[in-house]
Amino acid sequence: MKKILLCLFVVMVATTCKKNDNDGNEDPGTLPDVTLKSKVLVSGLSLPWEMVYGPDNFIWFTEKAGKISRLNPSTGQVTPLLTISEVRTNGEGGLLGMALHPDFSSNPYVYVIYGYGSTYKAKVVRYTFSSGNLTGAQTLLDQIPAASIHNGSRLLISGGKLFISTGDASDTANPQNLNSLAGKILRINLDGSIPADNPFPNNPVCSLGHRNAQGLVQVGDKIFSSEHGPDSDDEINIIEKGRNYGWPNIKGFCNESNEQSFCSLNKIAEPLINWTPTIAPSGLTYYNSDYIPQFKNSLLLAVLKGTKLMQLKLDEAQTKITATKDFYVNTYGRIRAVCQSPEGKIYICTSNGSDDKIIEISK
Repeated sequence: MKKILLCLFVVMVATTCKKNDNDGNEDPGTLPDVTLKSKVLVSGLSLPWEMVYGPDNFIWFTEKAGKISRLNPSTGQVTPLLTISEVRTNGEGGLLGMALHPDFSSNPYVYVIYGYGSTYKAKVVRYTFSSGNLTGAQTLLDQIPAASIHNGSRLLISGGKLFISTGDASDTANPQNLNSLAGKILRINLDGSIPADNPFPNNPVCSLGHRNAQGLVQVGDKIFSSEHGPDSDDEINIIEKGRNYGWPNIKGFCNESNEQSFCSLNKIAEPLINWTPTIAPSGLTYYNSDYIPQFKNSLLLAVLKGTKLMQLKLDEAQTKITATKDFYVNTYGRIRAVCQSPEGKIYICTSNGSDDKIIEISK
């Protein structure tokens, strides 16, 4: 009888206790397997960086050397739209993020961010789509510090504002400097002006203390980001106006003795989850379709170094990551971006440097 009671006690402990990692935050649980189908829609691409599923049911995508194209997911046909001649590829830099105006039929605007020039800066430019062409380039924000590494450059339109992630441009003095556009999440109006309700007057900075955020997605009234750490502590964050995310003073959670004072004085926003060893998280999308039920209410994360697509299941309040699951580990190599069709199909693009691909994932 004592042995039976002991066994029952052990089972109860094993099923109710939550494992904690070295940072003191709860490790998320795991999810069951799900059968998925994948199909390469197009190959032979050169470092695609962003994909947007457009209202025309085409996948709009950028390639780092300066090309913007549309892909018909039904036929696999790629239609080039524009090659931006002033784009300068520089290590991780080049033509990177892109967003389409949410009311595209009335405002057919395409927003991109790219590096250019001998001194290498980045700028946000808006184009107008008409008769199959992109014309009327209008610079909305210029002189963003850029470098061969840590350029951020994901774009997101939310609440009528354009959010821009910028990396520290290989200079750790930038993220905590409010006079620098680097190492930030920036927030501007869709015409390039600075919103009156930004947290710092007459300043496009929305949040500071970022190292290299390469994913931005809206979930309800929240914005989530994915961010590269140094040799540790890759992160998923919820972006809040005016908050400090710690870099370079803080890595991941405020869990080291030499971080406590800075965290207290600067009201540091801690991540939802972190990864050590690092995985190099990149593009993010939010999945809430019934098409693949297991993915419902999850972030889907494109992973570079970890060479996989990752599901991050959210709780009902969408404030915690409750479980994770890896897909396509080492199948396609480095994955840069992920998007979703209205039907619920998922699309990922690789970033291997040669013969890159866009892949459709379905049930």
